[in-house]
Amino acid sequence: MTGSIPRPTTGEPGAQGEVDVGVGRWQVEQVLALAPRPSSVAAAQPLAVLARWAGTGCDDRAVWGRCTGGSAEPYECVVDHVGVAFRCSCPSRVLPCKHSLALLLLWAKGQVAHGEPPAFAASWVAKRLAAQTVPAQTVPAQTVPAQPAPSAAAPQPDGNQAASATAAPPPVPEREPSSIRDERVARMAAGLAELDRWLDDRLRTGLADPALARYATWDDLAARLIDAQVGGLANRVRRLAGVVGAHPEWHQQVLAELGVTHLLATAGRQLGTLPPALADSVAAAIGWQVRQADVLAGVPLTDDWVVMGRSDTREDRIEVRRVWLRGRATQQWAMVLSFAAYGQSLDASLVVGTAVQADVFRYPGALGLRVLVGRRAPEPVPTGAITGGSVAQACAEVGRAVAAEPWIERFPLCLSVAPARAGGRWLLTDAGGSLPLVEGAAGVGALLACSEGRPLVVMAEWTPLGLVPLTALLPDRAVDIGPTADPSFLAAGA
Repeated sequence: MTGSIPRPTTGEPGAQGEVDVGVGRWQVEQVLALAPRPSSVAAAQPLAVLARWAGTGCDDRAVWGRCTGGSAEPYECVVDHVGVAFRCSCPSRVLPCKHSLALLLLWAKGQVAHGEPPAFAASWVAKRLAAQTVPAQTVPAQTVPAQPAPSAAAPQPDGNQAASATAAPPPVPEREPSSIRDERVARMAAGLAELDRWLDDRLRTGLADPALARYATWDDLAARLIDAQVGGLANRVRRLAGVVGAHPEWHQQVLAELGVTHLLATAGRQLGTLPPALADSVAAAIGWQVRQADVLAGVPLTDDWVVMGRSDTREDRIEVRRVWLRGRATQQWAMVLSFAAYGQSLDASLVVGTAVQADVFRYPGALGLRVLVGRRAPEPVPTGAITGGSVAQACAEVGRAVAAEPWIERFPLCLSVAPARAGGRWLLTDAGGSLPLVEGAAGVGALLACSEGRPLVVMAEWTPLGLVPLTALLPDRAVDIGPTADPSFLAAGA
């Protein structure tokens, strides 16, 4: 089983977040983005352990290994991580197969050492390189029709399939970033149009449609959105499957989220007409990944960055950690993301309650909260006392953020408030107003213990459903009370 698909463009991080990574190494989310369906990820994860592999290795072009499976002989697997193509001796017709995904997951976790490729890998890579270097003159220009961009659903020939082709296509000329962007927008447009038609059908039939109670209704749509390379919208759609029927007011929540999804689908088809910063925000929200190299090519913002809070969530078989920073001099917020799939560890290098002098590089967007951390001081220092704002100031900050990005799901706040309970719900309140916590918020008990009935400084995430408390900032220390990752998920297979 062989094949090739377009290369992902999310950068070159490893398993521990987005800094200090090997050149060319992928990130776990890049590997998972190649999966043709969610079941492929579930099948690959048990194989992504070294005990199932022999003779693994990698170089600047490929990663290879032999996987022991149900057959008498191990399956020989090799992946071209530059041209993004696969060869596996297993009988699977799915591209990429579970063995290819598992091998890439091992490589992304840094568990595959550099070495010399064995014969089966070297010969396959050599055939691919030979096919790519066929002179353009061997194919008359007028006989080569224009081809659409390849997709994961339509695998393209590689070196092992050259016998079925009469001639190799001419080399693709190097393109400017603007042309690559235009091509990506064109590929996404069909998927966004289909999403809008689906939303129209849902509103015509109404939210009482029994089909909405079936997970397959949402999962099938999400799978089509992933095929259209708008994975950000796919994640939103999948989350709605768990909302339907979950509580008495689920209709209101689903309708609001469908409205936001429609807004993004409409904006995603008009990226070329939007202001650059807003277009970048829309592209990120619908799932357009930005290469780390492009982010690190920007101008850094240097400051003493206080690690204000940490929040872990599970998103479609991946643990996601958000670490919120605030510049001591600039008072600007920044968010560092790290990811961990089955058996991996989240980045723990930024500790709540410390401060570190560092350069941060912002991802493009209207708010530009997400950053990469570049050069940093070797040792963090205690933060000292932190002051918080009022509820009124927090509401104004959230209002400005929502005006800039109406689809925003989380925004950082630092408030001087006291926890209170009213109408059966926990609140953070001061003399000017109050803000509710999300239902079932973690850390409420610790927050009450830290406050002792008095106001204190709290760092929290605003969400449309309420605040998520992350840190109680006491005069002498910071208490991390944010939601934590599932330890059994992270430890399994490690």
